[in-house]
Amino acid sequence: MQTTQHAKILITGGAGFIGSNLCDFFLSEGHEVVCLDNFATGHKKNIQHHFDNPLFTLIEGDIRNLADCQKAVQGVDYVLHQAALGSVPRSIKDPITTNDVNVGGFLNMLTAARDANVKRFVYAASSSTYGDSELLPKTEDVIGKPLSPYAITKYVNELYADIFSRTYGLQTVGLRYFNVFGRRQDPNGAYAAVIPKFVMQLMAHDSPVINGDGNHSRDFTYIDNVVQMNNLALSTQNINAVNTVYNTAFGERTTLNEMVNYLKEFLSDYDPDIAKVAIVYGPNREGDIPHSLASINKAKSLLGYAPAFSMGQGLKEAVAWYWENLKPVGAHK
Repeated sequence: MQTTQHAKILITGGAGFIGSNLCDFFLSEGHEVVCLDNFATGHKKNIQHHFDNPLFTLIEGDIRNLADCQKAVQGVDYVLHQAALGSVPRSIKDPITTNDVNVGGFLNMLTAARDANVKRFVYAASSSTYGDSELLPKTEDVIGKPLSPYAITKYVNELYADIFSRTYGLQTVGLRYFNVFGRRQDPNGAYAAVIPKFVMQLMAHDSPVINGDGNHSRDFTYIDNVVQMNNLALSTQNINAVNTVYNTAFGERTTLNEMVNYLKEFLSDYDPDIAKVAIVYGPNREGDIPHSLASINKAKSLLGYAPAFSMGQGLKEAVAWYWENLKPVGAHK
């Protein structure tokens, strides 16, 4: 991937799953990286290999605190805003905190970036913005009504970004992430994403529980495709490609049943008994959409996006990482 000339880049939520992978990439390209994180969902272990790198700065702070945002953007050329409280169920349980972080924190970051004359503000948007729209594939200009507080917050982010572009001239690019997975995605906690959670359960020979009949489908997107999109959004010189939003996905859908079968197949290479683990089915989850599939034509056309990893290719990479780093004690080699 072609990247921009040497730059100072702020990555909010840089100790999280996606943020830490972005830190890895931009440091490897020789850029200066500032990571802002409060470690609510991120982990120091994700970035500790950068602590001795003179190009890396960690600021422990909270995007809900405007002063922390102002400190973090000092001298920064670009912002990659990943900090948020994810999870639809978490937002249903606690909409106030989700709103404080995802809307209040977002507005703080936009304001701080504007005041610091940041060149471009690239932010994590969400496929949840499509809400109850049944149109497939999802195209950026057709959305429905949000189905959760989380989805509302991510849509409000897009509205605020658009206003800051129009009113203050701040260049913004929103990336609507579709079910991102890969190395360092946290398998623990009440709101763990489905793939790492299922991987850990299968490695322990515990039966994963699929919500519904397993025929719901998602456009699962490997982390390296997401890193590519962030780089393209940050570095594009095409003025027609900014101040808009893009689907960030692979452009194919996989059912939950198919996804679990992939996991069992790939994990069985390490432990053949995993193939025998039964799958359990439970009720549908509140706020979930049945099917999700992205059109990535806009990203291909305006940014030159060319996702390198299919669902299957990415899952094989992810499974190898989880087995190497998180396999149960005493598991087969």
